[in-house]
Amino acid sequence: MPYVNIKITKEGATPEQKQQLIEGATKLLQEVLGKNPQTTFVIIDEVETDNWGIAGESVTVRRKRGQ
Repeated sequence: MPYVNIKITKEGATPEQKQQLIEGATKLLQEVLGKNPQTTFVIIDEVETDNWGIAGESVTVRRKRGQ
């Protein structure tokens, strides 16, 4: 029973893009490890950019500077 947790910043990934992520992760586990798609869980967590840090700064701050 595979469990995949995808974390992305909350910036408007469309429902179609999320569906592609779910399908792609499920298919990858099936093809590579032979896992049953019916028992594969894929969770997408969307995190506010204020709550995601890189190199000691939030993504919000970095993006304001153009990084």
